[in-house]
Amino acid sequence: MSSKRFKKLPTNTSNLQPSLLEKILPEIKKNCTTKFDESIDLNFQINHKQKKNEINLRTVVNLPSGSGKKIKVAVVCEEVKSKDAKDAGADIVGADDFIEKIKGGDLNFDKLICTPSMMLKLSKLGKILGPKGLMPNPKLGSVTENIKKAVTEAKTGQVEIKNDKDGNIGLSIGKKSFADDKLIKNYNAVIDVLEKEKSNNTVKGDLIKNIFITSSMGVSYKIKLSKNI
Repeated sequence: MSSKRFKKLPTNTSNLQPSLLEKILPEIKKNCTTKFDESIDLNFQINHKQKKNEINLRTVVNLPSGSGKKIKVAVVCEEVKSKDAKDAGADIVGADDFIEKIKGGDLNFDKLICTPSMMLKLSKLGKILGPKGLMPNPKLGSVTENIKKAVTEAKTGQVEIKNDKDGNIGLSIGKKSFADDKLIKNYNAVIDVLEKEKSNNTVKGDLIKNIFITSSMGVSYKIKLSKNI
């Protein structure tokens, strides 16, 4: 059952004609009527001409305006790199001792970063880390010798882009409290990454059919595509 607050929001907004993001954002924010700072979320609908099982996007985007979320970052590395991890703001830093804690089910973090040599040990914990989406991945920059850079990016607005089993992609580009220009910069960064991924995946025709935007407790609007993705 819809709440009184939700019933006061506009209806059938997703059926409106697509509009440019800068025109939609004021409406999205107007619909943020909860007491907390709602997230601004995107949903990309994959073109149905693509076979779902042929679309396997998994990459990251560094949001220039940040994500507005506090990410708890853990690092598994050699002692010589632990200072770099801590200086960059890592919340948990360890080596073999920390791996044992993970093995025991201690997953009190949002993102795990490691060095290549430690990845050999972590790879044995696939059944623990995999289902939670926490397994480090070289393609996503979470298996690296440059621990400082990886931690800094994770803490300052790096977001994973991954399609679900139906081929669609959902992610947040910030909070209601963000200025419109900051949300637009984040949106453009996502579009640029998807455009690049389309080329890398040799997708025939358009990859994205529709883009919808909403706040976490609001209603959705359709964004007008400004690029062929």
